[in-house]
Amino acid sequence: MKHSFLIALMCTIIIISSCKPDDPEPITPPALVFKFKFDSTQARLNNIGLPASIPSGHAGQSPQFNKISAHYIELAPTMFTALGSGDVLYHAPETSAGGATAINFDQSVKVSEGEVFLRVPYTEISAGNYEYLRVSLSYQNYNVNFQATVPVLGTINAMGTVASFIGYNTYIDCYSIGDSSLCVHDDRLQGYWAFETEFNVSSGQAPAGATTVPNPISATSPIPAGSCVVTAAFTSPLTITGNETTDKTITMSLSTNKSFEWIDTIPNGIWEPLDGESVVDMGIRGLVLTY
Repeated sequence: MKHSFLIALMCTIIIISSCKPDDPEPITPPALVFKFKFDSTQARLNNIGLPASIPSGHAGQSPQFNKISAHYIELAPTMFTALGSGDVLYHAPETSAGGATAINFDQSVKVSEGEVFLRVPYTEISAGNYEYLRVSLSYQNYNVNFQATVPVLGTINAMGTVASFIGYNTYIDCYSIGDSSLCVHDDRLQGYWAFETEFNVSSGQAPAGATTVPNPISATSPIPAGSCVVTAAFTSPLTITGNETTDKTITMSLSTNKSFEWIDTIPNGIWEPLDGESVVDMGIRGLVLTY
């Protein structure tokens, strides 16, 4: 009997122990959440935020985006707020491994459309009203169509993948484009790119100043040359009190409206890189904010 009692007691203890509740889930404070969207139907803007058409002798297409990354996000109270004087919510890791200060590509957050890029608790945001958002884009990965004449196959229409580095300066170790990878182990200024097709991989550097960066308040709040700080106004000012109890998502909709632009030496609106049609712009063509 004594032996049976001990066995029953041990079983009871095991059952009670197995019913012990799991550790509680960590509490996530309410926050401002940032996501990207890509829209080929948005207005196509120039560097000062005005509508821009394709120049004569050029052509463009709207890429199919895979990934994007940003280096910096800032809320600006007014159109007179100087860059860096607003509430800086995010600043990506940097490095001097290449000799100069540069964005650390390996540590950069890269997301697809609709994925959470950044989450900032309200307690970490200064209370106030904000009329503008600045986001410094640093990397794009997208697919584009092209035409080429190749041995045996003749003229083909195909799709390739572009890795486009549009930040002010980026330290790149090794990176993937699509199925291929390249190693740099050095800094690359704004405009460095690589292009992968099923046939080969190529890379190059766009001229300085060739990347469009829309900033509609450039007259009152300019950005440095060579940066990619895209600026946009909220439809109505964003108010932060610090007492918010639920998440609020800001969708940063980027205009990809013919954002991939080339010199159309064969005037047919088709990109033919093997025939010398060089790319002149890979910049984003505008930013629209919703929340």
